[in-house]
Amino acid sequence: MTPGKFAYIRGSLVPVEQAQVPIMTHALNYGTGCFEGIRGHWNDEQRQLYVFRLPEHYVRMKASASILMMSLPMSVEELCNLTVELLRVNEHTEDTYIRPLLYKSSPVIGVRLHNLDQDFALFSVPFGAYVEAEGAIRVRTSSWRRLDDNAAPARAKITGTYINAALAKSEAMLDGYDEAVVLTHDGHVSEGSAENLFAVINGRLVTPPVTENILAGITRATLIQLAGDLLGIATDERPIDRTELYVADEVFLCGTGAQILPVGEIDHRPIGDGGEGRVTAALKTAYEKIIRGQDERYIEWLTPVYTDDQPAPRPEESLVGSV
Repeated sequence: MTPGKFAYIRGSLVPVEQAQVPIMTHALNYGTGCFEGIRGHWNDEQRQLYVFRLPEHYVRMKASASILMMSLPMSVEELCNLTVELLRVNEHTEDTYIRPLLYKSSPVIGVRLHNLDQDFALFSVPFGAYVEAEGAIRVRTSSWRRLDDNAAPARAKITGTYINAALAKSEAMLDGYDEAVVLTHDGHVSEGSAENLFAVINGRLVTPPVTENILAGITRATLIQLAGDLLGIATDERPIDRTELYVADEVFLCGTGAQILPVGEIDHRPIGDGGEGRVTAALKTAYEKIIRGQDERYIEWLTPVYTDDQPAPRPEESLVGSV
């Protein structure tokens, strides 16, 4: 995973190898930062890179920053423009992951949030599948519980709290699974290690509400709308018991990084026929078309990177520049 040639840090675009932070940076020592994961999807026929729901990511980041006593350095519109500028100078012509990061930058020892400087950074990397698995994935219920909002807010994408996700993910993978499902402290289903969860039960979509310590996912909101718009399927946001997943018709995980992951097995129990269910497949197909600019009904969700004045580079142009 080679990053783009340039990154944004301390107010300017610099070569990515110069985008470094000192060892005493507060966020490095205490996890006092917040971030977003944003996807750009390449359409080779149109020679266009489409960024999916870009403003919504920065709106959510603004909320995360507020919880950590920080503020974004620019307006949402300005941050969107900066993101497009970075993608252009990095000349991405493939699926891309974009990471904005707001962090406490003071070189200070001491646990707190107040009276600290902050900085904003932004970088991009080519990025394919989040989970390297063919077909439906195998999932286990994690022994680690989801962080409670009164301990560390799950609704904010805080760098330090992702140790909770890392513990669950590594436990699952080292036990031979592809992903984990994490429960709340009172035993309800929360989400995957870093994905929201849906089940198909009695012909309806069911997903945990935001009060079950989930991240209010942008992909999650997208799929709730698409299920209603395109499939005529309503979504119930309600608590889900662990055993409801065992008898559900379908289960899938979703997120900006993961996209849509059909679940074929949970805790050695097959879900449905163990493959990708009908509703999951329909949503996955529709979503894939939308994010690549192939469905005009949802084109407002996309921010195109390249224009007639600044077109995407051709492979031969990239080769000439590298000689």
